[in-house]
Amino acid sequence: MELDWLLFPPLPEAVPRQRVLYLRLREGVLSGRLPAGMRLPASRSLAATLGVARNTVLFAYEQLVAEGCLVADRQGTCVALLPARGAACVTTAASSTAPPGLSVRASAACQREPARDAEALPFSPGVPDFGAFPFRSWRACLERAWRDAGWRQLGYAAHGGDPLLREALADHLTAVRGLAVTPGQIVVTSGTQAALDLCARLLADHGDTAWVENPGYLAARVAFGLAGLQVHDVTVDAQGLAPDEDDWGRHRPRLIMVTPSHQYPTGRVMPLSRRLALIERARDAGAWIVEDDYDSEFRRTGPAPPALFGLQPDAPVVYAGTFSKTLYPGLRLGYLVLPRAIADDFVHAAALATRAGQGIEQRALADFIRRGHYTTHLRRMRARYNSRQAALRTALQQAFGPDAALSGGEAGLHLVMWLPDQACDVAVAQRAAALGLGVRVLSAYSRPPVRCNGLVLGYGNLDEGNVGGAVRRLKLALDG
Repeated sequence: MELDWLLFPPLPEAVPRQRVLYLRLREGVLSGRLPAGMRLPASRSLAATLGVARNTVLFAYEQLVAEGCLVADRQGTCVALLPARGAACVTTAASSTAPPGLSVRASAACQREPARDAEALPFSPGVPDFGAFPFRSWRACLERAWRDAGWRQLGYAAHGGDPLLREALADHLTAVRGLAVTPGQIVVTSGTQAALDLCARLLADHGDTAWVENPGYLAARVAFGLAGLQVHDVTVDAQGLAPDEDDWGRHRPRLIMVTPSHQYPTGRVMPLSRRLALIERARDAGAWIVEDDYDSEFRRTGPAPPALFGLQPDAPVVYAGTFSKTLYPGLRLGYLVLPRAIADDFVHAAALATRAGQGIEQRALADFIRRGHYTTHLRRMRARYNSRQAALRTALQQAFGPDAALSGGEAGLHLVMWLPDQACDVAVAQRAAALGLGVRVLSAYSRPPVRCNGLVLGYGNLDEGNVGGAVRRLKLALDG
């Protein structure tokens, strides 16, 4: 049998010849080109045929025998009998079998999102002002964390998160949000998405129903769908989540995801009466409320509305927070605040369900909060974002008239600009992207029968000096 193909055509010169021979023999065995039971030439004979050193052949044979592709005995070396050769563990040119693809849950839950490069463009939602980040203070905290690091910070994080960070968060939430919580009620997570995933897996069973806002936060739909929950859309009105009797009766929830302090993306605020009513109905239904308080730190005027979590001591509410907006998304740290009744069990189950890391970052963040840098940064950014939003409102009203339909802005880093029916938000966003703008379409956040037509305009990364030019480009996109 001709074996010249084992070395020719050769691989790049940087690849050693013994590696080339090993790879070609392995490919031949897995693709079936070298049939099972075939006896290969002796190492001296094959070396002479290929014009290589005998050690080159010996290396390839020994490696493939160790992997189970070849079998060596007293008579020599032969090809092993391997099952399902066409679906081998490597992809070859001869293989035509495609992998099975994503699960049904993943295919149903996943949606295409804008390219990450769009985050640097004007009007990209959810992007903080990176230029105003307190690099010097944060770097000093990181350096102290590394200097004092022990085995605990280099291994998996402690159950529930770094103890110092949990203590700092408990004190911060008590002072800023009025949540009388203890460190034992806090679980540090790798951002909001990880927090939602834990809630879906630890507070609900496969097939249970999870309510999401419509329009609402896309990541919640994905997290619940991938956990095997039945996702049910509940309409949002001018006061936030607005379930009717049909929702409660025909789609009895186990999880209810809400953003009551600043509904995402519309920016509407849920009044106290509806908050209390939601808690009572959830209690009667045996449901958990997952309260995402993602941007209450950047309240435009006055204190933030009271959190659902703190309204009643025994409320079935889990409170989720994040540092993605207040510091930077790449930090990938968030947290859950749990009722005392389930805190210990949840922390234990979470430790079994996942392995947390970022011990150095958690310790640095605890130091950052303890030293007052976090509060100072929030106060400074709150003033900056308020000024930026005011400039954006003024520019939008000048460009589109005083009756421009805007909502949101009570907190956070974005406004919603509602469009007339004759202007399709998808088409407008496509033209805006061609003009270098990172707007998001409101329709992407909604599901039938709700139809939203508008643009989500982030201003966190939009410098006031560039507001006018960005709005002029937006008007060009809207005018077509």
